[in-house]
Amino acid sequence: MDDEELPYCFLEKSWAGIRFLLDEAGVGVDVYEDGDPIDEECVLFGWSADLVAASAEALGATPFEALEVHYDPRKLSEADVYPMRHMWDADDIGYLRDNYRDLVAFFRKTAASGGAAIRNFSF
Repeated sequence: MDDEELPYCFLEKSWAGIRFLLDEAGVGVDVYEDGDPIDEECVLFGWSADLVAASAEALGATPFEALEVHYDPRKLSEADVYPMRHMWDADDIGYLRDNYRDLVAFFRKTAASGGAAIRNFSF
């Protein structure tokens, strides 16, 4: 694939909310901790092709509706989930839904190509 064709996903600040919902639903994908650190600061993590494929399968088998039932703004606020901290509200579910859709599409496309992935994280 050319660089322009490579799958890409930018979760913005939704990663922690998505992570919270995945954990609550018991889905074995951690968008923050999975993979192997590539650098000393743990900004870059490598996801092997096998991990990408397993993640694509788990995420593809988990429609957002299965996560949405775990959405509780009070619980997210009490847990101090980034970025809203103590200000999660009912309207934030759409933000998480849109980014989750992009995440699933990224993993599906990457797994279909047999590719690995690099997770770049910065605050």
